[in-house]
Amino acid sequence: MSTVTFDHVTKKYGDVLAVNDLNLAINDGEFMVLVGPSGCGKTTSLRMIAGLEEITAGDLKIGDRVVNDVPPKDRDIAMVFQSYALYPHMTVRDNMAFGLKLRKLPKADIEKRVNEAAGILSLEKLLDRKPKELSGGQRQRVALGRAIVREPSVFLMDEPLSNLDAKLRVQTRAEIARLHQRMGTTFVYVTHDQVEAMTMGTRIAVMSDGLLMQVGTPQVLYDQPANRFVAGFIGSPSMNFLDVTFDSSGGTPRLIGPGDWSAALPTRFAQSVGATSGRKLVAGFRPEHLELDEVEGDMVTFPGNADVVEYLGNEELLHVTAAGKDIVAIVDSDHRVKPGDVLKLNLPLSKLHLFDAESGISLTSDVTAVAA
Repeated sequence: MSTVTFDHVTKKYGDVLAVNDLNLAINDGEFMVLVGPSGCGKTTSLRMIAGLEEITAGDLKIGDRVVNDVPPKDRDIAMVFQSYALYPHMTVRDNMAFGLKLRKLPKADIEKRVNEAAGILSLEKLLDRKPKELSGGQRQRVALGRAIVREPSVFLMDEPLSNLDAKLRVQTRAEIARLHQRMGTTFVYVTHDQVEAMTMGTRIAVMSDGLLMQVGTPQVLYDQPANRFVAGFIGSPSMNFLDVTFDSSGGTPRLIGPGDWSAALPTRFAQSVGATSGRKLVAGFRPEHLELDEVEGDMVTFPGNADVVEYLGNEELLHVTAAGKDIVAIVDSDHRVKPGDVLKLNLPLSKLHLFDAESGISLTSDVTAVAA
């Protein structure tokens, strides 16, 4: 097992800056997820760990060793790709054993490792089949098994679930999480799916345009996003945002938004907002924090018209026209909301997030640095 450390790592492709001054310390035995939209630099960062991309500047360490110039085969890593990359003419057993045979390990040792990995992944009955005889989920487990038998210090996974259907994705991500708990090895996992990131990661590194936006546990990123980008990316459906103005002219500091949206400024914002009346801000609130019933404590209440209702069984996802925008709310399905209904939306002020309109920096979060 090993740590992985990015020390001011930069990657350029000509004039294109793919990864910009990345500083990230991945702990020994941690499940670190790199997440972000396409083109954010997450896969490039993973490939630099693997040695498949040269580093333009900075140092990359695995354990205490700088590996900038170390060949991939000497880095003690194993990688699972988006495609299964199995040899179609080989059995499952031979696919899993192939890398070990190239390293000229003793036959008994190879057989022991393959059987142990097959037991972990429930592949014992499939060892003599070929890839064409397997389902997509089974093929992905074989690809995982091929990595496991190498007994690496670091596992690298590049969107390994993207070729699976929805049910298999849920099942396989649980299997990978159990695999990590069982092995205790360092995992670095790349995905664009924030649900995967939230359910699997010990910590999550959110990236955008080659920059590291924030690092933290799933709960920290959800409760205390450092900026508007992280707030909008983490959570499904995404956070709602409203452009608001700070107004202190009436004696009581308030946030004034479009339409009928108006809220007293929560006291925890007072120092960070300052005393400049007219300051432009962005208010954010998550769909699951909107209520149709009265709630206790301080709240902002505003009307809306239901446009689309998505019935999800135990809850309903509502698209509501409110405050001049399309607001998304998740409510209990017992409300039986219908398109066209006039609603009264209640938002507890304790769930309100506030961001600077220009910089996007959170005025709510206690997180003051990129890394947490």
